[in-house]
Amino acid sequence: MFRLISVHGRAALEGDGTWHDVARLSGDDSLVSAIACLTRATELHELSERCTPDTADGALDDVVLGPPVPGPGQVFGIGLNYKDHAEETGAELPPAPLTFTKYPSCIAGPTADIPITGELVDWEAEIVAVIGHECSYLSVEDAWSAVAGLTLGQDISDRGVQLTGVPPQFSLGKSFPAFGPIGPAVVSVDAFANPDDIALSCDVSGDQVQSSTSAQLIFSIPQIVAYLSSICTLMPGDLIFTGTPSGVGMSRGRFLQAGDVLVTRADGIGELRNVCVPGRGPLAL
Repeated sequence: MFRLISVHGRAALEGDGTWHDVARLSGDDSLVSAIACLTRATELHELSERCTPDTADGALDDVVLGPPVPGPGQVFGIGLNYKDHAEETGAELPPAPLTFTKYPSCIAGPTADIPITGELVDWEAEIVAVIGHECSYLSVEDAWSAVAGLTLGQDISDRGVQLTGVPPQFSLGKSFPAFGPIGPAVVSVDAFANPDDIALSCDVSGDQVQSSTSAQLIFSIPQIVAYLSSICTLMPGDLIFTGTPSGVGMSRGRFLQAGDVLVTRADGIGELRNVCVPGRGPLAL
């Protein structure tokens, strides 16, 4: 197994509270980027076994982690992919993965501040699948082979922007700066006892607002990956936000405000801790 992180913009491996620069550890300067590393997952497993206190470049507590996949080419989001979330929104269950995009410029690290861009900024805790190699037309049975690892994400959404107009346009309302914090690590699939059943939760300023497991997904990760690959060529480093369970702010009548602390957790992956700060909304036309 491996845990791929980003330190000072460079790919690193996490081990026992320490970090290990992949390019230095391997002696291969081409492995400075996360996307290059993801295409060589077998080597990451081998390198992870070589991580010892003697090979460490520093302590995790002494660095601020960046997004484990900086600059992904494509970022997909799947809407209404938990039955309880579809029910709380009053929507019908989708016949196929309801897909939108988060533009890559919104991707941020696990402790990035979240700008509050309006009065209707919402949280959505999600398991994120990370693609490891170029693929098209995968079968559901083969889809896990294309996933280099899993990480944790928040699909932050400005509902005011997301739901503007008829029909509404999701992508811009989900793509303000830092509206896609991910991390703290990309964790190899073999690290999970059951990668189809990962517990995740979300707290807002100490109040638990979401708690579920990815076993409750309407469309499983292999189904999503196979479906997307039948339409788009998936590339190394692509991110797939797989959907959020019930408990979002829109259903509660509660939205994020400056000063809120958003804490998101997933078993086997770790924690995001994001402070909400004043931000700027869209241009008024």
